[in-house]
Amino acid sequence: MSKNLVIVESPSKAKTIEGYLGEEYIVKSSLGHVRDLPKNDKAIDVSNRFTPTYEISSDKKEVIKSLKALSSKADTIYLASDDDREGEAISWHLKEALGLQSTNTKRIVFREITKKAVLNAIKNPRDIDIDLVNAQQARRILDRLVGFKLSPLLWSKIRSRLSAGRVQSVAVRMIVEREREIEKFNSSSVFKIFGFFSFENEKIIKAELSKTFSTEEEATIFLKKCIGAEYSIENLEKKIAKRSPSSPFTTSTLQQEAGNKFGFSVVQTMRVAQSLYEAGKISYMRTDSVNLSDEAIEKIKNQIQTLYGENFVEIRRYKTKSESAQEAHEAIRPTDFSVTSTGKDDTEKKLYNLIWKRTIASQMKDAQIEKNIVTIKISTTSEKFIATGETILFEGFLKVYSVSKEEDDDEEKESDILPPMQIGNVLYSQKIYGKQTFSKPKPRYSEPTLVREMEELGIGRPSTYAPTLATIVKREYVIKESREAKERKFIEITLIKNIIETKTLMEKYGSEKSKLFPTQLAFTVNSFLIQHFPDIVDYNFTANIEKEFDEIADGKIQWQDMIENFYTQFLLSVENTQNIERSSFNQERILGINPTTGDKITIKTGRFGAFAQMGENTDEKKAKTSALKKGQYMENITLEEAMELFKLPKNIGLYENETMSVNIGKYGPYIKHKDEFYSIGKEKDPITLTEEEAITIIEALRIQKNNKILKQFSENNEIQILNGIYGPYIKFQRKNIKMPKGKKPEDITYLECLELIEKAPESQKKNIKNKKNKLS
Repeated sequence: MSKNLVIVESPSKAKTIEGYLGEEYIVKSSLGHVRDLPKNDKAIDVSNRFTPTYEISSDKKEVIKSLKALSSKADTIYLASDDDREGEAISWHLKEALGLQSTNTKRIVFREITKKAVLNAIKNPRDIDIDLVNAQQARRILDRLVGFKLSPLLWSKIRSRLSAGRVQSVAVRMIVEREREIEKFNSSSVFKIFGFFSFENEKIIKAELSKTFSTEEEATIFLKKCIGAEYSIENLEKKIAKRSPSSPFTTSTLQQEAGNKFGFSVVQTMRVAQSLYEAGKISYMRTDSVNLSDEAIEKIKNQIQTLYGENFVEIRRYKTKSESAQEAHEAIRPTDFSVTSTGKDDTEKKLYNLIWKRTIASQMKDAQIEKNIVTIKISTTSEKFIATGETILFEGFLKVYSVSKEEDDDEEKESDILPPMQIGNVLYSQKIYGKQTFSKPKPRYSEPTLVREMEELGIGRPSTYAPTLATIVKREYVIKESREAKERKFIEITLIKNIIETKTLMEKYGSEKSKLFPTQLAFTVNSFLIQHFPDIVDYNFTANIEKEFDEIADGKIQWQDMIENFYTQFLLSVENTQNIERSSFNQERILGINPTTGDKITIKTGRFGAFAQMGENTDEKKAKTSALKKGQYMENITLEEAMELFKLPKNIGLYENETMSVNIGKYGPYIKHKDEFYSIGKEKDPITLTEEEAITIIEALRIQKNNKILKQFSENNEIQILNGIYGPYIKFQRKNIKMPKGKKPEDITYLECLELIEKAPESQKKNIKNKKNKLS
């Protein structure tokens, strides 16, 4: 008996959907895209209106063979890939690769994997939307043309194995320009004055002076005026304010909030969201719409009434600010609002709960807040202290959800609940102090803040943020890391019991948590692209390209015309750049002269990044070189800082009667001791590292290494059983091989290890072939 064939993208989705359909349906997965442009220069026929040639991916040939056999026996084939441009293109490629006929091939879409949604899609099939396919084709072809022409240029002019892309290069530019802003920023300081006052010998009220002072002298003069002063309430002001809930999640706002609340990376957020979607728990996770269906709103309303009461309900309709957003789609939301918690692990439960709360809160009433502002009069001067407080009169949506405060936001002033007071009430000074505070540059981007700014600029789309961030890290343009706070001095002037005391104290500042730092390579490539391909990294130009893709999707313009308009000018820029000398981009910056030896000090770029060089290489003498420290770039390093680097390698003491020396290598700073190398770590400065710190690092790394090796073999010490984060594994040369299930490290024999190494997949055996003699 013939059956209907439903083809989806992922096996987990296929399993979920198969449970909703009867025995008349077979549900199979294509495992994503099945065809793509080949990697050679024959992929796109530029002279023939950019006609693409597609080929079935090598890892999908068996999938296509299996789907062809099933489709040849099926009455109707339903192409059920995702409801976006990428999904539409997958359906089109499947139809072409399988040789399907339009007479019995249907396109179905759903934005949540529920029985109702799937059955409704089966009842309402449509044809493949070729405009959506063309929009995806245009993006893929344009990005291939840019990458195919730009990447070899970068290889020949800067360094091999580099890449450039229409969206990734703009993201890199944003990170580089932010770093330059931070480097150029000159911090200034002011003195803020705070006062602690008692009221009726009970409540302590904290207030801040309504003005700041530029200097320590001005702040001290003010505190002297406060000696013997009387304080009283001059004015009381009450304001009723409201806070409204945020709209339901789009892809980018989910990425931002999951990053801010849980520290999830953009890639992790999308992976977890996709798992929830394919399990039927949430609606489709790639969307730029904040819209909710009438049916969803009704279910949310019922859930709010059940949990919190009628008084908390307020139906809201949200509209996105983006012109290109597809309002027919929905925001990311749960499929069943009565389920408050679900997921197969902690990360899924966290993300689902976040989505549930945000969606429920979006249909709740405003929070009502009473804000109190107290003006405190000083009898000896015209300046005023201001105290603020607030009381929540009605929780509204705050009963469920509050938007996280980004770590990059300025610190909010403390807001306490103030006691009942009246104008004229006397306050008593407990302490008044002035604190020196420093201005801050714009913060470095985190993944959430970069996504937010890219969205605001119109760069990229929901489906592109995660792969873009993954690419720029993989290509070593950007490093994602945390950095410890630095220390600085600040002045505090205190007035207590009519005595003024001035202290110089230390405070920590500038800690970085999971921020995006550009590498020297990013600076070099960005400068090259800005100089020779300004359109590629221009914010407005890149955003306008996205709008043109939208117009193709709407059937307003031909995709070939759009690409031709871009490619003509782009090709001219490529041709003009071919003749540029490589030496002009192997950047070199002359810092000055070593005052002692007269050698020239330069900063150059090499295979492993920027380095400092003293002198020139000659037959008689070799120039001295040193890698730069973390945070040093060709653009910002000074002569004095470079001279410090040439103090390396540096002996810092003895340990076990052997010298310890520190230096910076291609993998960062390290300690050398007894011909062993110990990584210092990114947080330590090798120049200031002490003997005691070095010994501590060596001993800690030795313990770590000893604990890692579970077993070694006398027959061949290259084979080891190591303890990894996922449990024990076999290590041979550069390859890691899984341990057999249930096998304990102490029980495995040398011969068993040899057998497992021989049976390792090819990807694990690249360096094992032709080395069997080492095993015996």
